[in-house]
Amino acid sequence: MESEALMSTFLRRGVLWPTAEIYGGIQGLYDYGEAGSSIKRNLEAAWERWFVGLSPGYYRIEPAEILPEAVVRASGHLANFADPLVKCNACGEEYRADTLLEARGVQDAEALRGEELQKRLVELKIRCPRCGKAEFTPPKAFNLMFGFDWGAQSEERAYLRPETAQSSYLAFPRMWNAMRKKLPLGVAVVGKAYRNEIAPRQVLFRMRAFTQAELQIFFDPEGLPDSWRVPPDFSVPALTARDREKGAKEATLQKLSDLVAQGQMPEFYAYHLMQTYRCYRDVLGYPEARLRLFEKNEKERAFYNRIQYDFEAHLDSLGGFKELGAVHYRGDYDLTKHSEGSKTDLGVTLENGRHILPHVLELTFGVDRNLWALADLLMKKDGDRTVWSLPPYLAPKLAGILPLIPKEHGEDALRLHRRLVAEGFHVVLDDSGSIGRRYARLDEIGTPFAITVDRDSLTNQTYTLRERDSKAQRRVTVEELAVALRKASLFPTPHSEVRN
Repeated sequence: MESEALMSTFLRRGVLWPTAEIYGGIQGLYDYGEAGSSIKRNLEAAWERWFVGLSPGYYRIEPAEILPEAVVRASGHLANFADPLVKCNACGEEYRADTLLEARGVQDAEALRGEELQKRLVELKIRCPRCGKAEFTPPKAFNLMFGFDWGAQSEERAYLRPETAQSSYLAFPRMWNAMRKKLPLGVAVVGKAYRNEIAPRQVLFRMRAFTQAELQIFFDPEGLPDSWRVPPDFSVPALTARDREKGAKEATLQKLSDLVAQGQMPEFYAYHLMQTYRCYRDVLGYPEARLRLFEKNEKERAFYNRIQYDFEAHLDSLGGFKELGAVHYRGDYDLTKHSEGSKTDLGVTLENGRHILPHVLELTFGVDRNLWALADLLMKKDGDRTVWSLPPYLAPKLAGILPLIPKEHGEDALRLHRRLVAEGFHVVLDDSGSIGRRYARLDEIGTPFAITVDRDSLTNQTYTLRERDSKAQRRVTVEELAVALRKASLFPTPHSEVRN
């Protein structure tokens, strides 16, 4: 679906809107409405159930969002967390240099630096999107962190965290001691991160305040769990760095076990690629034909990563493949840097007496951008209606309760609503407008069921259950209704049988 159509639906149904909209909005900031915040919370919960559910040794924490300068200096963000900024000499508008090149089809723009960027801007005669001139200042590194002075005397410098990951590294010593001193140890954070984007764009894909869900897995590279193995035939659509060097442009179906055998990745990494792919496919419901794994080469990946595969989906609303999350093998970089910066030994002593500095595998997920992607891929026009085919456990409400004639059936509808809420179901009572309009509202925000209360409901306590995607209707008792809602809400588990 086109970007304008998606945003129109979001605005109309209260999914999200620009922050401070009555003042013209603020670029890169959005507010979630009732439906949007419900879907977002469900998306966060689904991510946690899947990834924290990978092991009994994985836990979620809730750390502070402000970091002292010493932390971001040690992590490398103070020196390296920057984007290339250029300014139009004619009108003064500022842009990311690599973004200007990407708009002209330059595939490796993210890997270019300084003089290389400037050279390509000149060669391609890139013009300012605002005024049409082709004169830019030389690219300079623009640090993306929001920094500020704090304290009564403003003597200290602090930063809004640019990612949630650093909070997990700072928490590692406490988590190690509190959680029975065992590896692998997973520390998950779902929360806000902040980046002073040069030119926020593509709605929820480039924001200044956004929600990340990240799992940092601390492990001993010489003592890996037996469970971190991939089935021999599990395949994923992947575009590897090696294939791109040979000229490949499209992802091909590849067995993860083959990539391991070829030395392209260790098996523990392949296992987590598999589980992440399963989450996108089996939990979130992404069409396999729209998904791919994209490996970043040494120039493209973050400076701290040894291996990086991005999970991307082809989105019509944004004109191609866009990153939704990633799996990063960060080695011992982070604990080494924070050991040096804090002058604290972050190594641990294992049961066998070995003293090691754990390595880190990071599974990262952009909550906001995945919400947008789910709309792009799962929201469709069906005749004169728009249907958002969300999995039931992601929908803002599981069902809408609709009294056919509010004055006659309203009390019975209210009793049914109270009963279902008491049984733990997230349902909504809607008695405004025609029954067709009410169906349309539910379809557009992804509610999978509509329950109509009518004259027969008053006499025999049966109701019409309508399914969102098929529009099929059937008469059910309240007991059958509860069974149908529970069955639809079943959530997959990472330990269920793996299918290719």
